Amino acid sequence: MEEKFITIKEVALNNNCPECYNTNGLQLTFLQKFVETKFYKSITRETSHLLECNTCNTNIYPISWTEDIERVFNYHQKAFTPKTPSIKLKKSARLLIISVLVITLTILGLIVFPYL
Repeated sequence: MEEKFITIKEVALNNNCPECYNTNGLQLTFLQKFVETKFYKSITRETSHLLECNTCNTNIYPISWTEDIERVFNYHQKAFTPKTPSIKLKKSARLLIISVLVITLTILGLIVFPYL
């Protein structure tokens, strides 16, 4: 089972970076979890965010956010709408379901047919 986060929304922020104090490098990214197995693909409800500075190449964790960054983050988080959770069956899952149904109906037919 492969789990990864896909990017849903990216926003460039004009706030000062807490590390290098540059105003041009902050990037806020909203992510949503995507799961893929042999039988299905799924977008889940689980979301995440990432704030990084492209100037000094560091991740900015919430503990070091300023009030301004927090205020802008809250605004963008309210405006963020994640994709709706969904599950899509792959061809192998559909074949498995159909074969189980056919085998079950065949066994039931063999059991019931002699009594008719």
